[in-house]
Amino acid sequence: MTKNLPRPRRLFAGAIVLGVLVGSLPASAQDASRTGAPPNLDLSAPGVAWAGFVAPKAPNYAIARLFNDFAGPATGLGPVSDGPAHPYVNNEVAREMKIPPSYRVADLDNAAGKNLMPWVREALRKQNELVLQGRNGETREARCWETGVPAFHLNPGLMHIIQTPKEVVLFLVGRARHIWLDVPHSADPKPSWYGESVGHYEGDTLVVDTVGFNDKTFVDSYRTPHTDKLHVVERFRLIDGGNTLEVAFTVEDPGAFYQPWSGTRNRHRVMAPNRGPAEFDCSAANDDYFNIGLEPVPTADKPDL
Repeated sequence: MTKNLPRPRRLFAGAIVLGVLVGSLPASAQDASRTGAPPNLDLSAPGVAWAGFVAPKAPNYAIARLFNDFAGPATGLGPVSDGPAHPYVNNEVAREMKIPPSYRVADLDNAAGKNLMPWVREALRKQNELVLQGRNGETREARCWETGVPAFHLNPGLMHIIQTPKEVVLFLVGRARHIWLDVPHSADPKPSWYGESVGHYEGDTLVVDTVGFNDKTFVDSYRTPHTDKLHVVERFRLIDGGNTLEVAFTVEDPGAFYQPWSGTRNRHRVMAPNRGPAEFDCSAANDDYFNIGLEPVPTADKPDL
């Protein structure tokens, strides 16, 4: 019989106090020697956080381009991206290169675009039209919605990790993901924003398998939709002498993509003494004050925990 997993507490937009969640975890979470992880995969050392972006010492387009984007795989299909007709300029590229920033317009004619099923292509075509009209160009995360997976990794901020023998918890700018270790998936997981993640260690790699998503999120910042058949496998490992956390992932969804596709999103070890997960109120001052067609921020009558 498949073991039923404890249901993760989901965080929704609004004032989020992650310190409460940290306090509710087992005391062993603070003891790296009791995480159950290989000694060379200690991601929760005291005072350590993982930054999605570290500014280069000199102007560097290639580095700045990955400020809040996935990198494609060495071979094979990669994620949806921009194209030569509408190159994307994020805020960091704009600062480094001293050029105006822009919103994302998906390239539907490259290999990644042709991998999209017709209804997905049509959704992105309509989104592209809105962006080119100067409307709805912000990401789902910028509008305070839960991001899902793998889009969870796109935020360039600090990710804090707590490891225990039974669970790994990822805290990233007001959002939390729970990864249950060495257990099978539930027989029929209830669809949720971040799905049901189970993981195990393969040598120096933490392998995470996630299913059970709802269909309310996007897989990227281009607003590429998916179905509830979405299946994501992530592989976390330390490279660069332990200074870089590589997150390589593969996405498959037989209802949205003809073939699976892959990407990476590296994060960098930084020292953050006395800085753990903190309160984050995304929705404050985030209304569409200038009536430019921004997506409304999510609201609820009571906290969705």
